[in-house]
Amino acid sequence: MEIIQIVGLGLIATVLILVIKEHKPMFAFLLAAFTGIYVFLFLIGKIDAVIQVLKELAERSGIPSVYLQTILKIIGIAYIAEFGAQIVRDAGQESIATKIEFAGKVLILVMGVPIIGVIIETVLGLMPGGG
Repeated sequence: MEIIQIVGLGLIATVLILVIKEHKPMFAFLLAAFTGIYVFLFLIGKIDAVIQVLKELAERSGIPSVYLQTILKIIGIAYIAEFGAQIVRDAGQESIATKIEFAGKVLILVMGVPIIGVIIETVLGLMPGGG
C-alpha cells in the first residue's frame, strides 16, 4: 500500500504547488524538487532489496559479478539521468534536460561496451571456424 502514500504525497504536493506557483514560483519549484527527492529516497530501500536478490541469483548461476555490477550501474545511470532531467524540465529548462538525457545515454554506451565485446566474442566463438 506504499503506492497510496506516494500518490497521496504527490497529490498534496501538486495542490500546494498550484496554489504557491502564482505568488512564489521558486518555492513551487523547490517543493516539486523536494517531493521528487523524497519519493526517490523512499524507494531506495526497495531498490536495495532488488539488488540483493539479483546478486544472489547471479552468484548461484555463476555469472561473474562484474557483469551484474555493470548492468546495475547502467540501470542507475538511466534512472538518475531521467530523474534529473525531469526536475530540470519542471524548472522550464528543456534544453538542459535534453543534455542531461544525452549525457546519460553516452555514459550508458560507455559502460556497456565491455559487455557488448564479451557477447560478440562469445557469438564468434560459437560459430564454426570463428574462435
